[in-house]
Amino acid sequence: MAINWFPGHMHKARKEIKQVMPQMDLIIEVVDARIPFSSENPLVPSLRGDTPLIKVLNKRDLADPAITEQWLAWIEKERGVRAITLTHNQRQEALGILKLAEEMTPTHNREKSALRVMILGIPNVGKSTLINTLAGRPAAKTGNEPAVTRAQQAIKLPDNVLLYDTPGFLWPKLSPEQCGYRLAVTGAIRSAVLDFEDIAMFEADYLVQAYPELVMARYGLDQKPQDGLALMDAIAEKRRFLGRGGVPDLHKVSEVLLNEFRAGTLGQISLETPDMVEQELAEARIKEEQEAKEKAIKAEQRKRKKR
Repeated sequence: MAINWFPGHMHKARKEIKQVMPQMDLIIEVVDARIPFSSENPLVPSLRGDTPLIKVLNKRDLADPAITEQWLAWIEKERGVRAITLTHNQRQEALGILKLAEEMTPTHNREKSALRVMILGIPNVGKSTLINTLAGRPAAKTGNEPAVTRAQQAIKLPDNVLLYDTPGFLWPKLSPEQCGYRLAVTGAIRSAVLDFEDIAMFEADYLVQAYPELVMARYGLDQKPQDGLALMDAIAEKRRFLGRGGVPDLHKVSEVLLNEFRAGTLGQISLETPDMVEQELAEARIKEEQEAKEKAIKAEQRKRKKR
């Protein structure tokens, strides 16, 4: 199932960002440390040009530390990009972003003009919370639902830094398809626009493959489930989520799996690795090429019929 969620205000936000970004001295992009690739915006590289970029892997405490280290090295291969990790309520650590911003813009004289910094982030990655931490006051609205920020705003920070906040927005096509599922699992996409049980099944399949020990310990299982459905059935039995005739209530199981993952109750889990993403990208390119060839063949066939 492909997930597409692109509300009108997000389309408007993309146009506004495209107009303003060339005026920026530096860009900060906040991503979810559990899904650094899926939660980044692929429009940023084409829009930023040579503008320095700080990539903030937020929610570090929820992600697998070993995989996070892989992502830091992978991200910093890109020219002009520095990557750091953050976790909630670490103000001094967050303020290090301003020091890093100074290091990455050595030619800018802040006595003459403010350092113009744009901060970007898709819904629910913690962008507004980070802004409030940097500002030392409630400068941006926060919430646990995606797309809280709806309009651009400029916020004054210490040391003559002017921070331009932007609405959190997704891109029109979530590709590879797995990216959409991972965004849904973390809560970046509103529950109302997705199939709840389908998303939980995607999560369950991944957990069985990548973190079997964690789920076995959490749900008191004696042996590793064969697949995601077997895991969900086992949870239903353990938690007594059963309907008439002992049929597993997969909706209740889905709520438990998604909520406990998002809260970190299952442990420190990352949903993707650099190697995994590179393989998915390669497969997506092959699929797109095949679809393009099939489309061209059908177009040629239609032409011949008209002759």
